[in-house]
Amino acid sequence: MDLFLRSWTALRTAVAELPDEYFERPSGCAGWLVRDLVCHLVIDAQDVLITLVTPADTEPTVDAVTYWKLVEPPTGEDPLDALIPRLAAAYGEPRWLKFHLDDVGSAAGRAAELADPAVRVSTRDEVLTVGDYLSAYVVEWTLHHLDLIARLPAAAEPPAETLAAARASLEEIAGTAFPAALSDKDALLIGTGRRTPTDAERAVLGELAARIPFVLG
Repeated sequence: MDLFLRSWTALRTAVAELPDEYFERPSGCAGWLVRDLVCHLVIDAQDVLITLVTPADTEPTVDAVTYWKLVEPPTGEDPLDALIPRLAAAYGEPRWLKFHLDDVGSAAGRAAELADPAVRVSTRDEVLTVGDYLSAYVVEWTLHHLDLIARLPAAAEPPAETLAAARASLEEIAGTAFPAALSDKDALLIGTGRRTPTDAERAVLGELAARIPFVLG
């Protein structure tokens, strides 16, 4: 839960500090501007609130690792993916997107802090504990923080401990470890296909280079 709050707070702070002109720049999510990514974060925050008040009385079907599935890279044809840019554009000025994320995002953070980690909840037709659900979202927040600042070299990066946790989770999901020579940030960016490895990095990756990217869905 601590890592969830740290990663989520850092991400929301990074959004709040963005100059308005940056909202029209490309993000690290292929095909999305920064404003589209921030709109997606609003929806993510709503999902957290909904899930935390959707109790389940059956046994867990997934945990923090198996919650994520490896999927094919997005094609842009998913209806929700296509809807996000239209929703983001409807906000008009960036300040309204910032306001909505702060409003809903703060509520999601408070709900997570107050939730019992042992309680079981239901989401995406699966059942898992609150603790596992929040742990799974550390990967989401950390990757999207990297997406947010992909073209903003002066922006603050995700906390080191959440980068390390997200890398460990990705390695468990993928069933393989990334070379120690890769930093946590580079392992996440290269491992999820957000950045193409250099020739030197490809050599370090060895046979693993042919298996990436690992796309989470």
